Amino acid sequence: MVVLSQPALDLAKYSLLRATCKPAAADIPAIDLADPDAKSHIVKACEEIGFFKVVSHRVPIELMTKLEDEALRFFSLSQAEKDKARPPYPLGYGSKNIGPNGDKGWIEYLLLNANPLPLFAPNSESLIAAVKEYVTAVKKLSCEVAELIAEGLKIEPRNTISKLLNEEKSDCCFRVNRYPPCPELEAVGGKSTIGFGEHTDPQIISLLRSNNSTGLQICLRDGAWVSVPPDATAFFVNVGDALQVMSNGRFRSVKHKVVADCNNERVSMIYFGGPALSEKIAPLPQILGDGEESLYKEFYWKEYKTAAYKTRLADYRLGPFEKNQNSERF
Repeated sequence: MVVLSQPALDLAKYSLLRATCKPAAADIPAIDLADPDAKSHIVKACEEIGFFKVVSHRVPIELMTKLEDEALRFFSLSQAEKDKARPPYPLGYGSKNIGPNGDKGWIEYLLLNANPLPLFAPNSESLIAAVKEYVTAVKKLSCEVAELIAEGLKIEPRNTISKLLNEEKSDCCFRVNRYPPCPELEAVGGKSTIGFGEHTDPQIISLLRSNNSTGLQICLRDGAWVSVPPDATAFFVNVGDALQVMSNGRFRSVKHKVVADCNNERVSMIYFGGPALSEKIAPLPQILGDGEESLYKEFYWKEYKTAAYKTRLADYRLGPFEKNQNSERF
């Protein structure tokens, strides 16, 4: 954990400082799931941005705030208590180090297997109970979104994608990130601190909910970074690498990152919906038009997950799995 009580912290040694201009706020598509044409709006957002906001989602706000409160209660423990949790390799509690390959951020986090959820630390029962309740609701929402995607693409049956998320052995995980305030930034005007470096999500889709603090940014097709206005009552949905492959590149997994704030704490909760480790990932036959060839090699999810875990955050992980490995990243 970042110890904010210390008078000074050498951010530069963590290579987190970046000279930045404040990005423009993005006009994020807001999809009302009660809209009869929601499926078309979702497909359009997946094609154009790879990212959208879901409202009218029927996940009770009480579940969100309860989990946020429990997570903050854990993060407020002494460092010695938090360190009793298992390290995040691959699951557990971590701070500053993101993954095993040198990526760092102004962050502390919990990374858990969502299917099933392990007890990761002493006296964590109330937090795990809140996570289980929340994950059950968000997993249901992820399946609903996946079925709307299938409908919008005219894929039958409509559970073609959602069944990958809903099967007993689905490889789903859950993450709670806390980005502490970074008051040292006021002394280095014109710079920002990386909370979580730019990356795409490897899974099929991920659903994010955060408090009302800013910090999340996404990269548009033209390479411009834009800020995502926070909405604590909504879920933000990312297209993941696996869905990019399943759509044969029609959808693009969205590159995103988080920057720290001088004064405000950001808390985000992300559900990553992935298939079973034994599942083969390839463009769906219904996606390929007459004479259209697959842009990707067929691979097992375990194979891709293993390869992704060996890369840095900013690496384009799908490159080795493309048939034409000289193609440019959108």
